[in-house]
Amino acid sequence: MFFAMSKILWLLIQPITLLLAGILASWLAIAFARRRLALIFSTITAISLLLFSFTTLGNMLLLPLEERFPVNPALPDHIEGIVVLGGFMEGEVNASRGGHEINGAGDRIIETMRLARLYPDARIVVSGGEGTFFNNSIPDAVSTRALFSDFGMTGERLSFEAKSRNTFENAVYSRDLAKPRAGETWLLITSAFHMPRAMGCFRQAGFQVIAWPVDYLTRSDSGFSIDLQDPLGGLAHVTIAVREWIGLLSYWFTGKIDNAFPAPEQVNTPISASGMKEV
Repeated sequence: MFFAMSKILWLLIQPITLLLAGILASWLAIAFARRRLALIFSTITAISLLLFSFTTLGNMLLLPLEERFPVNPALPDHIEGIVVLGGFMEGEVNASRGGHEINGAGDRIIETMRLARLYPDARIVVSGGEGTFFNNSIPDAVSTRALFSDFGMTGERLSFEAKSRNTFENAVYSRDLAKPRAGETWLLITSAFHMPRAMGCFRQAGFQVIAWPVDYLTRSDSGFSIDLQDPLGGLAHVTIAVREWIGLLSYWFTGKIDNAFPAPEQVNTPISASGMKEV
């Protein structure tokens, strides 16, 4: 129920839908000779479109999310395993055309493969089921198995979890598959903007992991300014940020995370350089 409701609700409140609603409201006001109301709706819609598409508002909304969990400069000499969350495959395209097409979040799987070479004994858990609601899709875990096989990555160290449909299910099913023990060191790889919600879910599931964010969308010195170069990209960044902030609040309200904005804990930051290895 939560999965279906979240998908439907997002369709109704995503920024592009709200802009369309503003345009329709303006037309209706004009049709009923409500000029002042039409002016109000059209002005709000126009200002919103300018802010969303022609400023760095999206970057400003993303920056707190991406800066919440800093990149770890070093790791222990040994890690037990790596969990990478899905969302980096074009599941619908793969279902239609075959293959394993990767989208803009491909840093997740690239970094996983890099770390897998640095830590050849570490287990790899790929967590990503069919998160689409309307169209057929191949789970990321299934496509990644084929991708790994093409690169010669096979063996018992690899595990693929293809049931999860959202971040909380990622955490629960990954925990059940990995069966982590106390004292083990596990890394969690996902996009930087998604890391706060992911870490909150894994903590709630009782799976202690070290945040390893990738796929940054903003510069560390991002500030508010006019940006005319990429209006579609600006709107996309606003959409990603709004979705993630709403996701954090909804997960908090429904008990899937215990804090509205999960933060790093002491265990997630190296305390000294001894016994550490630069990666």
